[in-house]
Amino acid sequence: MGVGRRMKKQGPPEPLSEAHFANLKRKKGLPVDDVPEAPSSKKLKTSKKQLKSTKDKKSANSKPATTKTSAKATNGASKTSTGLKNGQGQGSKRSKEVPAPDLGSDEEMDDEFGASDLEDIDGDDADGPQPGDAFFDSGSSVYDSDHDEAKKEKFVFSDDEDEDEEDRQEKLTAANIEGLSRKLDQQLEEEAAENEAELRDGALQTNIEGDKPRVLGEEDDDELSAKTKNLLAPDLQMLRTRITETIRVLEDFSNLAEEGRSRAEYTNQMLKDFCAYYGYNEYLAEKLINLFPPREAFLFFEANESARPVVIRTNTLRTHRRDLAQALINRGVTLEPVGKWSKVGLQVFESNVPLGATPEYLAGHYILQAASSFLPVMALCPQENERVLDMAAAPGGKTTHMAALMKNTGVVFANDPSKQRAKGLIGNIHRLGARNTIVCNYDAREFPRVMGGFDRVLLDAPCSGTGVIAKDPSVKTNRDEKDFMTLPHTQKQLLLAAIDSVNHASKTGGYLVYSTCSVAVEENEQVVAYALSRRPNVKLVETGLPFGKEGFTSYMGKDFHPSLKLTRRYYPHLYNVDGFFVAKFQKIGPTPPNAVLANGYKDKNGNAKAAEGAVGDETEVVDKTPVGAECEEEKDDFGGFDDDQDKEYMERAKRNAMRRRGLDPRALKQGGSKKDKASEGDASAEKEKAKEEPVTEESKTEGKEKKTKKGSKKSGK
Repeated sequence: MGVGRRMKKQGPPEPLSEAHFANLKRKKGLPVDDVPEAPSSKKLKTSKKQLKSTKDKKSANSKPATTKTSAKATNGASKTSTGLKNGQGQGSKRSKEVPAPDLGSDEEMDDEFGASDLEDIDGDDADGPQPGDAFFDSGSSVYDSDHDEAKKEKFVFSDDEDEDEEDRQEKLTAANIEGLSRKLDQQLEEEAAENEAELRDGALQTNIEGDKPRVLGEEDDDELSAKTKNLLAPDLQMLRTRITETIRVLEDFSNLAEEGRSRAEYTNQMLKDFCAYYGYNEYLAEKLINLFPPREAFLFFEANESARPVVIRTNTLRTHRRDLAQALINRGVTLEPVGKWSKVGLQVFESNVPLGATPEYLAGHYILQAASSFLPVMALCPQENERVLDMAAAPGGKTTHMAALMKNTGVVFANDPSKQRAKGLIGNIHRLGARNTIVCNYDAREFPRVMGGFDRVLLDAPCSGTGVIAKDPSVKTNRDEKDFMTLPHTQKQLLLAAIDSVNHASKTGGYLVYSTCSVAVEENEQVVAYALSRRPNVKLVETGLPFGKEGFTSYMGKDFHPSLKLTRRYYPHLYNVDGFFVAKFQKIGPTPPNAVLANGYKDKNGNAKAAEGAVGDETEVVDKTPVGAECEEEKDDFGGFDDDQDKEYMERAKRNAMRRRGLDPRALKQGGSKKDKASEGDASAEKEKAKEEPVTEESKTEGKEKKTKKGSKKSGK
């Protein structure tokens, strides 16, 4: 055991009470005063001068000791005894709680305990007997703090019993705080070096040829399947680790795959882990995984777990983006432009006020709209004084955007098949001040029968919503195989109706934009390819959008037309917008009557039924009737008129008009009855004549000539 270690463990000397000193004085025959009662427990408090270095201690100890009077010696002895008495109960605790400063040498140890001072006291020749001479001669080691000022300042007695231990600990360690800080810095550096070494070892481990991750363990699979069957929560950390390991294996399959394992096994394992970790049904997860490489599929699923940023669109019919941004910043909204590709979008990061209730919102200066919803209107690019149709307009974001681009000129027909959704559409149109918009409520598949000849048509078709999973997480479990059969069929019918509604002879337009908020190929590229095959009078053109990923020209063994590269796809993990698809068509001619029969089939010989039968052999269910064709024999429940009901309305209007003029409406009824009787009499007379006269070929030709003359006269009038 070294000196420093021994002195660290050694506590202060045993305290001597006043009674002990009184007994010593009695033995020497000295007068003894009344022994005062010991004061309340006082805590020993070290002075700040303990921070002095060893050099200062040596200089302090080198000073000669001054002679003291007997009274001072008595007082010093009493002070020492009281101080030692008070420090008896606290010495052991203090030695455990507060580490004593390290003593580097024997010389420092001697200075600490005042060995030089004891020698000076023993060798001092006093005039008279001192009170503590007998005690000092007895051989007991007592430290008198009054003999040296430097030693006196080392121990300070305090009456504060409630002093915090933390403060005392700070003061005791302040002497070597610089050294401790160096030690802590050194420890931190060593830990950082060890962590880096671990990371390097982990990185090297992944590059070892023999290190092949065991992803397809049978025990793990059984455990996970048991958990899922019992509806227990899976171990998410284990799943995420296994997903990353599986992706790493699939990216370098030849080197990292286990022997005897196929790529399909790893893909199936990744599919199951995705379903368990993110909560998708297996059908939808497989459909989404097939769109991307393994690493990008993982990023897509991760992006769907976080919401897209809040974006507002400036209504340029009422304000400018700079003025709107300044007004919202003054209200405590943190925002910035959504990007260089848009001149009207603002991205909101933080807001102290609800964005749907600000005075600017109520005044129609902006509308809450996703950034991806700007893209179809930007691709369509409507011009002023054009006739534009929005086939699925609710809630009105794209409709009002088109009205703003047209500067309230021309006319925009906003159609939506839902009357309930049309109410919100009307509200947004009024709030944003779009005065060139007409709202209608028709099934968009029947729209060419209602009205056609539009310069531009926008079709934002209803879809499965696989691009907005972050906004609607219910899509993860609600979409199944049936949805991906019925929705594409409806989208194909809508797209054919939109093509037939476009005026190919338009001087400024003749364009159509088809868009969905889905990333599934069945709802995007396959629908576009179907329209190109059924309508040879349209072609795909550039969308004009500054960014976006090209559409698929081949998918899962299916090849599409090369022009599908002109379509654009948008993903949340690439552009931080909702998943979207945009395709732009141009109509270059009228729709042939036989163009909808089959892929590439044309009825040149008039054998329409045979061609239709050939198409019927296909597994794909499509609508093979021309969307815009009207059949006179069919009863149209949608666009037809009820003649009897219309006749009642017309008669009622005539009677009301006669009353306003002061005429008797019964006269109209009497006149109408006379005309009816006369017409009935003429008809009966003609029938009788026809029965009496024999029908000959000459009479037939004369009748036809009369009809043609009547028709020419009517047209001339």
